[in-house]
Amino acid sequence: MQRPSPRRIQGPGLFLAQFLGDEAPFDTLPNIARWAASLGYRGIQVPTLGTQCLDLARAAESQTYCDELKGQCAEAGVEISELSTHLQGQLVAVHPAFDGLFDDFAPAALRGRPRARTEWAIEQLKLAARASQRLGLRAHATFSGALLWPYVYPWPQRPQGLVEEGFAELARRWRPILDAFDEAGVDLCFEIHPGEDLHDGASFERFLEVVDDHPRANILYDPSHLLLQQLDYLGFIDRYHGRIRMFHVKDAEFRPDARSGVYGGYQGWAERAGRFRSLGDGQIDFGQIFSKLTQYGFDGWAVLEWECCLKDGAQGAAEGAPFIERHLIQPATRAFDDFAGTAASPERNRRLLGLDDPGR
Repeated sequence: MQRPSPRRIQGPGLFLAQFLGDEAPFDTLPNIARWAASLGYRGIQVPTLGTQCLDLARAAESQTYCDELKGQCAEAGVEISELSTHLQGQLVAVHPAFDGLFDDFAPAALRGRPRARTEWAIEQLKLAARASQRLGLRAHATFSGALLWPYVYPWPQRPQGLVEEGFAELARRWRPILDAFDEAGVDLCFEIHPGEDLHDGASFERFLEVVDDHPRANILYDPSHLLLQQLDYLGFIDRYHGRIRMFHVKDAEFRPDARSGVYGGYQGWAERAGRFRSLGDGQIDFGQIFSKLTQYGFDGWAVLEWECCLKDGAQGAAEGAPFIERHLIQPATRAFDDFAGTAASPERNRRLLGLDDPGR
């Protein structure tokens, strides 16, 4: 029996953030788009901090400009899969302990001015909602920021109400942004990531509760961050598939020993028990991930985020497109046993169950 055409995962896509640079082909959007296409990528996920790839404020206001951006990408052989405001999202909520480090993500005029920096970050997200709408995109990538991260381990004992107040404040800051994305018809996807207040399923559920299950509060699924926390990254899909709207294809490995484990012992990435790897070099079961996402009808992009402490980025990017391509699944349009199907009717079903037998 022929079924309606099922939804399928799109790809391969490439997140550009780790590849941008001052020299060609990494210096401009047209150049890096052509480079990505030459490796076999069909989509590019575009960071929006600064103006190297695009002018976010202009994209939010000008349909002509957005059409030009789409035209440049199409001419290169790719399309924009999503925009990213990871760094701006980080600045929506910053604990004072991190002010000095995260100030580097803000315009120079805002450094040392945390309140103004937060207001700027919130406006950046609202611009991204409108820019995504003009570009015809369905989802957007960001971080939640963190007010509570210094207290992630419960020692010293957290005072009663601290976590609740932290999430209440997070909701106050993000609710207007979520509403802006709802108005634009775009899903806002938080990358579940250590260092963010939304770093696992429990913290995401707590956030959903304080924003009243906002329909635009969704997930960027990256299994590497779940593996390094020792979460069940496959069960995560079963539990949260209804909120997963984006997918970073990133590998990782966790090899604890007698010296260090999840926390890493302040070691560099190459020495840590948990470290990111290029696709196929780690422990992530991508066959199962692509199968589960296909099973649940995920039809967003499979986007490589390359982060590896051992392999050069050029090699990782070149290997990434064919790796993703091999894992893409064309969903079945008919059941494998349709050839043995039998005629059905309510009357026949009752007879098969013996329900119309007078002797029963």
